[in-house]
Amino acid sequence: MKAIFHCDKRWGIGKSNGLMFSLPKDMKFFRETTTGKVVVMGLNTLLSFPHARPLKDRINIVLSPTDIEGTVTVHDLDELFIELKKYPSEDVYVIGGASVYRVLIPYCSEILVTKVDADGGADVFVPDLDADPNFACISESAPVEDSGYITRYCIYKNHSVKSF
Repeated sequence: MKAIFHCDKRWGIGKSNGLMFSLPKDMKFFRETTTGKVVVMGLNTLLSFPHARPLKDRINIVLSPTDIEGTVTVHDLDELFIELKKYPSEDVYVIGGASVYRVLIPYCSEILVTKVDADGGADVFVPDLDADPNFACISESAPVEDSGYITRYCIYKNHSVKSF
């Protein structure tokens, strides 16, 4: 399983239940990476999408107390882990939000991070992978300009993946 997100320089990922930056190149990367795959998210992430609709051309697994039409809804981590065993782990991407990342990042073998060299005024954050001894940045792109922001695409490897 992998996780994917963009963050600001304080590891912030969102503000007011939305993204902090409009990054067309990063959105294209996200679409190309996750299309045809399985995406795992919490209810607030689903609600932040246009019209609160699941992402097309993907299997959308949503952690939610209530069933959501057009998704595979799971109600707790036990149900999620049972559901995830149905798919190849390399095809599963955790896509948010912050509480889902905090719980599932230890189970991810890789984290795909687009780092934005700016402070987005975030109100939600993910763990700082640079400060976590279980993670190492194994790849970092050259700087890329995206809508006036300097970004870098990074891949973090988890050297201590938890199993479920």
